[in-house]
Amino acid sequence: MADVKKRVLIVDDAQFTRNMLKNIISKIEQIEVIGEASNGVEAISLYKKLNPDLVTMDLVMPEKGGIEATEEILKINSKALIVVVSALGQEALVLEAAKKGAKDFIQKPFKTEQILEVMDRILKYKKT
Repeated sequence: MADVKKRVLIVDDAQFTRNMLKNIISKIEQIEVIGEASNGVEAISLYKKLNPDLVTMDLVMPEKGGIEATEEILKINSKALIVVVSALGQEALVLEAAKKGAKDFIQKPFKTEQILEVMDRILKYKKT
């Protein structure tokens, strides 16, 4: 049972970004995308329901932003792996998210290699 796939939840208010992330992440054999959320409220509820291994988290979203969602997910599971996906110019928010417990960062507009590298690095953390 060593090849259990890592399960990823993608959180971004832009469908376009979610699709791009999903297409790139789906190329990684050991990972499957199990859900998508378009805001922090959905992210938290899907996290509870799906219990993914990894969450990609946009920071600026309607209803509830990525920082609040990150905090709440980490209250549910202190070992949650959250990767912030954020645009240039949001450094202060990225630092804030890192303080709250986000594990890594992907900058928009992102490159395929960058995402593959971060996924690889992050999933090495989690040997379950």
